Amino acid sequence: MHCRRFHTPLSRRDVLRTASCGFGMLALRGLLAEPPRPHAEPPAKSVIFLYMDGGVSQVDSFDPKPALARHNGEDPALAIGKLDQTQFGNVGKVLKSPWTFARHGESGLPVSALFPRVARHADELCVVRSMTSKSAVHTTANYLLHTGSLLQGRPSMGAWVGYALGSESADLPGYVVLNGGLTPPGGLDNFAAGFLPASYQASVFGAGDSPVANIRPRQAADRQRRSLDLIAAFDADFAARVNDDAVDAAVRNYETAFRMQAAVPELTDLSGESKATHDLYGTADAFGPTRIYARQCLLARRLVERGVRFVELTCPKVRGDRWDQHSGLKRGHEENARAVDRPIAALLSDLKRRGLLDQTLVVWAGEFGRTPFAQGANGRDHNPSAFTVWMAGGGSRPATVYGATDEFGYRVAENRLDMHDLHATMLHLTGVDHERSTFRHGGRDMRLTDVHGRVIGELLA
Repeated sequence: MHCRRFHTPLSRRDVLRTASCGFGMLALRGLLAEPPRPHAEPPAKSVIFLYMDGGVSQVDSFDPKPALARHNGEDPALAIGKLDQTQFGNVGKVLKSPWTFARHGESGLPVSALFPRVARHADELCVVRSMTSKSAVHTTANYLLHTGSLLQGRPSMGAWVGYALGSESADLPGYVVLNGGLTPPGGLDNFAAGFLPASYQASVFGAGDSPVANIRPRQAADRQRRSLDLIAAFDADFAARVNDDAVDAAVRNYETAFRMQAAVPELTDLSGESKATHDLYGTADAFGPTRIYARQCLLARRLVERGVRFVELTCPKVRGDRWDQHSGLKRGHEENARAVDRPIAALLSDLKRRGLLDQTLVVWAGEFGRTPFAQGANGRDHNPSAFTVWMAGGGSRPATVYGATDEFGYRVAENRLDMHDLHATMLHLTGVDHERSTFRHGGRDMRLTDVHGRVIGELLA
């Protein structure tokens, strides 16, 4: 039936009268809402997660194994004993590391020649050699690393940190992913909010001068502000009637996006950084992937300076692609290491000299490790049974090596940890009790560590 009032234009007074309850509710929410508070005074205000896509070989980086040289070329079943099923079942001979190890710092931490610059920070690293995963498949292992679950659709650790602590930045999201060119297997679900409110999902910044699409406004700021105010009023009135968190999250995301249009161009303009800083990071390095990762590391420092809680860096793409060297181990690992070694070392130096390292937890990890024997002739297959991660700053214990693998670096021999332990410890360092940071979903209280995980006291300063 024809209804004449649908064709009657609304005056400004009509809009204000109709949406007045929505405006009031929006203001009331703002007045009553309190920012989340940590469960304890945290040493770390922010986390920078350096994700090593594909799985770095532990026996070629931070876990030297002389036995590999002694048994090089032997049948691994004779040298090691019973072997686990590998992903491709293409098991070659025992393969020694192509790189030499040297001890660094007062702690004498052994680091391979792959990471000469990171090695200079040996006394700031907290190295865990006894990490394990529950999957040898990239996608599910990535979900476990990022979300604490092998299943798709759970909130990522960055979303949990934001949910527990909120953001210290009024103009930037609390969780940012700096994508250097490679999205992890499993896709954007690694950075999602899952069943948490959508406002806690990651904002993904791409490489280049325009990291966020449509970041520059297409209309005058005052006009855009009026448009957003009107949208917020309608959304607030609708939210009051339907009581749906998704609507509230949409309003928050509109507001964050509006403020980002001013904040992000300033953030990503690196022209104000000194030449010494650019030289330190390698933003003009001859190797393209190093330049990309250098920019990402420098942006990570600028983000935590501005109060962003959780920053993840993905790897740049090199000819050897990710750290997933099923063949061409030497060339692939060397190119990936060349891309990240200088920028990571610069990030640690820069944070330290600015007084930010103590309050920024830096975590370096992939989804699993590699086997100590060859896949074919010159590669290594996936190994979830033992691998290495490290932390620096943010209340982690410096100059520390925790856990140990067997003489071949194949399985954990001492102080076995799983992802839930790593997540529990990371949350603890940000002041969050992993057992108390929960969200009601599906009839029970959910958390990043599920019903597992323990804080590892030996990793704390």
